[in-house]
Order: sequence, then C-alpha cells, then structure tokens
Amino acid sequence: MEVGSLVLVSCAVPREKFWGVLIGLTPVGATIRGVPLDAFEDWLRPYATGGPTMIGAVTIFLPAHRLERIELDESSGPVEGLADRFRRVAQRDAREELLSERGAGAPGQEM
Repeated sequence: MEVGSLVLVSCAVPREKFWGVLIGLTPVGATIRGVPLDAFEDWLRPYATGGPTMIGAVTIFLPAHRLERIELDESSGPVEGLADRFRRVAQRDAREELLSERGAGAPGQEM
C-alpha cells in the first residue's frame, strides 16, 4: 500500500469507515482525503446528475489507536470497487477528483 492509493479505512471508537486517497501513513496514524463511507452515494450523486453538492471531500488524520484496518479499494470479480463505480457513474477519475480543488466543493465549480 502506497501513498496515493485509494483505500477503505475502518476505525474504532467511534466505529467509522472512510474511503479516499491515502495521503500519509506513519506509525502515529493515517491521513486520507475522502468521504465517510456512509456518505459515498450522496457524494457521488451530484457528479452523476450535475445537481448541487451537499457533501465534499475532506482531509482527515486518523490516529493509529483508532485504525482497525486499511484495505485497497479494488474490484474483485463481479464486486465493483468504489473507484470503479465512481468512474462508471461520473465518467471521471476518483483520485483526481478527490485531490483536485473541485473535489473539495461542487462538481464543476471551483472553490
């Protein structure tokens, strides 16, 4: 797993999951730019419809004591990875969108 990989991060206390680009990984924790997993569909919707966005990507540091698991976002057989789903629905690269200025705001708008 390398910096720049699209990952799914599972956290404890409180139990949360995040999906996004791995920005940094050190013994003290992980930094990602992404969205909470339970908000992924809400984040994706404006890219598909061109409608207004309500959720933007955030950069978050997750301390090591909260990290349960970090896994690569990959498609496997008929199970579509989130990045592949984003590419299919939005016709854009998920990594580029998360790391761009537009990834921080509304699709198609500069902040």
